[in-house]
Amino acid sequence: MGETMPRLALVTGGHRRLGGAIAAHLAEAGYALAIHGSHDTGLEPQLAEAMARHDTQWQGFVADFINPGSAEMLMRDVISGFGRAPDLLVNSAAMFGQDRLETVSARDLANHYAVNCIAPVLLTQAFARQEGIGDRCVINILDQRLAHPHGDQLAYTLAKQALAGFTQISAGELAPAIRVNAVAPGLTIATADYEKAQVERLAAMMPLGHLPQPAQIAEAVLYLAHAVAVTGQVIAVDGGAHMQSYNRDFLHI
Repeated sequence: MGETMPRLALVTGGHRRLGGAIAAHLAEAGYALAIHGSHDTGLEPQLAEAMARHDTQWQGFVADFINPGSAEMLMRDVISGFGRAPDLLVNSAAMFGQDRLETVSARDLANHYAVNCIAPVLLTQAFARQEGIGDRCVINILDQRLAHPHGDQLAYTLAKQALAGFTQISAGELAPAIRVNAVAPGLTIATADYEKAQVERLAAMMPLGHLPQPAQIAEAVLYLAHAVAVTGQVIAVDGGAHMQSYNRDFLHI
């Protein structure tokens, strides 16, 4: 008998940071991986090591979602590269900014919508048009702030709110053929803008007294990838942050 073909996952923004953690978890679970990056697909060391350890079949694909047509091109390239459509689409790529109502521009709004909402919508559309065998699903990466939005990073927040709405709409539209769910992380991988003492203070502010780890968010993604009776759901992996209201982005607290 021939070998069973591994399930194929397309992970946008999957070469580094949270997307890289998700990709590494999927590699461990035996997935083949289409790894997307906006400008390159150089793998972070931990992800490269995971790929090598599990002898993962993978290819990298570059697409800048700010450019019209890039999302559709990405799906075509993945299908061409692997000779088949993905079984799982993880919309993890994101654009962040520091705009507020008094500073946000039309370009800020357009670029954030292009990356954080339009690309996931068009990738889902392209994904749904393909023939598939067995369970197929889409997982969108949202943000715990959507439960209590504040004025920081306005363009990012508005685009993620739109993606949250699309998660619910597409779950209904695509059932029963395709499941659509989401994971809403809290502060997970602090950038260099955060001081160590600040991160420790923020962790203590969470209802659970700690911040989530990247692997824990990746575990939620893997759960939803296999949860054949679940669609239209959002799992917050955030130390309980979605239960509280913060008047500023964590960077400014």
